[in-house]
This record gives sequence, C-alpha cells and structure tokens, in this order.
Amino acid sequence: PTTPGRMLLPKLLGAMLLGLLTHPSGCMRGASSVSALRVPVAFRGPVLGARRAVTWRALHAMATTEMSEGLDSCRGAALSEGYEVCRKITASYAKTFYLGTKFMDPPRARAIWAVYAWCRRTDDIVDAPRGGIKYLTREIQAWGERLDRIWDGEAYDVVDLPLVDTVKAYPDMDIQPYKDMIEGMLMDLQQDRYQNFDELYIYCYRVAGTVGLMTLPVMGTADGITYEEAVEPALALGIALQLTNILRDVGEDARRGRIYLPLDELVKFGVSEEQVLAGRMDENYVAFMQFQIARAREYFDKSEDGISKLHESARMPVRASLDLYRKILERIEANGYDNFRKRAYVSKLEKFLTLPSSWLKCREAAKAAKLQARA
Repeated sequence: PTTPGRMLLPKLLGAMLLGLLTHPSGCMRGASSVSALRVPVAFRGPVLGARRAVTWRALHAMATTEMSEGLDSCRGAALSEGYEVCRKITASYAKTFYLGTKFMDPPRARAIWAVYAWCRRTDDIVDAPRGGIKYLTREIQAWGERLDRIWDGEAYDVVDLPLVDTVKAYPDMDIQPYKDMIEGMLMDLQQDRYQNFDELYIYCYRVAGTVGLMTLPVMGTADGITYEEAVEPALALGIALQLTNILRDVGEDARRGRIYLPLDELVKFGVSEEQVLAGRMDENYVAFMQFQIARAREYFDKSEDGISKLHESARMPVRASLDLYRKILERIEANGYDNFRKRAYVSKLEKFLTLPSSWLKCREAAKAAKLQARA
C-alpha cells in the first residue's frame, strides 16, 4: 500500500521545482512581462548557490516513476508560460510577422514565436546597452554560450524552454544561423558605416536573412521540394525585409549617428554622409532612394518565387508578411521619399484589406506547387 510519506515526496519535489521556476533568484525565472526579458543573466540555484542551468533531460533521468508525473506537470506549466511570453513578445514587437503566424497551425506558430523571442532578446542586448562596448561584447559572447546549452537541452529561464522544445521537435534545425545572428549583433557594436552593398548584405544576412534559415525547418517544404531548393528564397525574403527596415528607419538611425546605407552608392548619387545625418532632402537623395527601393523589390521578387516551395500551412504567413512589408516601400514613395521626418507604416485597416489578396496569391502558389510535383 502507498504510505503518506511516499505520496508526499513527489509533491514536495514538485513544489521545490516549481519554486525554482518562479523564485526570482532561482535557476528558472518566471517571466510574466516582456520588459522582464531584456537581459540574459547568470542564474544561481537558491539552495547551493552554484552557477548552473536546469537540464530537463537530467531531471527526468534522476526522477523515479512516482516523481516523474509531478516533474512533468511543473515542466508543462513552465513550458506553457514560456510559449505565452514568446507569443506576447512576437505580438508586441513584430505585429506584421505575428499576424502572419495566425494563419499557421498551432504547433508551427508556437515554434515560430519561440524562434522570434530568441531573436528579439538577442537584439535587445545591443538596443539596451548597460556598460560600454567591452561589457556588451562579453554579454553577447555569454549569450552565445547560453545558445550552445539550449541545443544541449538546457534552459536558463522559462523563455528559453520553448526554444529547447522547438529544437527537439524539429531536429533538422541548425544552430549556425543563430550563431550568425549573434555575429550580426557584434557588427552593430563595432560598425556604424558600410562601405558598399557587399558589406551591408553580410549585415542583413546576419540580422535578418538568418531568420529565414531558422524558421524554414518549422515551416516545412512542399511535396517534392528539398530544403536546399527552398533556402535561397527564404534568404532573399530576410534580406528584403531588412533592407525595407533600413530604408524606413534612415532618419531614426541618423539621429543615433548611424548610417546603414552603402557609402559608395551615396557618393555615386552625390549624397554626403553629413546630408544624411542632417536629414536634408534634395533631388540627389530622392534618386538614391529610388535606387535602393528598386533593389529591395528585387529581393522581394526572388523570395516570391519560393512561396510555392513551402508547405501549404506556411504559405499564407510568408505571403502576408511579404505583401505587407512591400507596402512600406510604397509608403516611403508616397511620403515623397522623406524617411527623415515621415514614418512609413501600414495601417491596421490596410493590413486587413491586404489579406484577401494574399490569400488568393497563396491559392495560385498551391496550384504551382501541384504542377511542380507532377513534373
């Protein structure tokens, strides 16, 4: 017969684990708000004070049969909380991207939120500086070490847990794009000018093109399409999105003393760095912006060819993101190319009205995919 002591032990262990999950000084931090997730920090176990991470695989290996139910329950609660925080981060910081995930099946959408939340937190290290370049460099390097542990099945906090879960669910997911994004963050610390488009492309790949490679294993490919065939359009979309962000934010970046535009092309069009930093419009700048917008559209065109190569459940979110971001370029044009003082954005109504067109384009992509499969 089961004794009260035998019943109590799993409950006590479960309660202790839950305490670790929610205690502010514990190995796993609860995260009920987006603002609490900015800084990657070192965690100390509240009992021994040792620097360590919680390894769920090790916990389960140590647990007895009677303990496992309690541990799984606590882990499930933490994982659910983590996915919810990832959802909120995506919804708060990437509204267009989040809207696209609403068209995915729930497991894929949750995995995409987990990936985006990691990207957002990585970006926050640079966007919320706290101690100079040397300190931030060390912090980014520590973030990279933490990434390695995520791939080993370890989580430092509840927002790491969904990515641990996603890596396990999608074994084809590669760590390299994540490492490349971290290199992109280091570029932001070390560089505020780009001599030519080749340099800018590397930056765009690291901070945005990588997202296409991170999410492609989650989105999946159409029947008869290999991962390799879908990679190039996925990369092109990331580059197109980042180029659009750069063109939208020229004024904001200039006020921070940063220019994410090819300097040799500025010279070619007769635009000086001082003009960009001062926000002065003229005919030369308009011609320069027209050239940059045309290039961004070329990358959108390349990415569009890959929509039919995606799994059908992933086509709508990618199509919607592509169409909505393209409209930002149209808004820059409508603003007379003044991205110094006028913010180019797509209203909620415009987003809503764009969706039927995106859906119809997805149907065309589905037909193209069927033809490719038959061929």
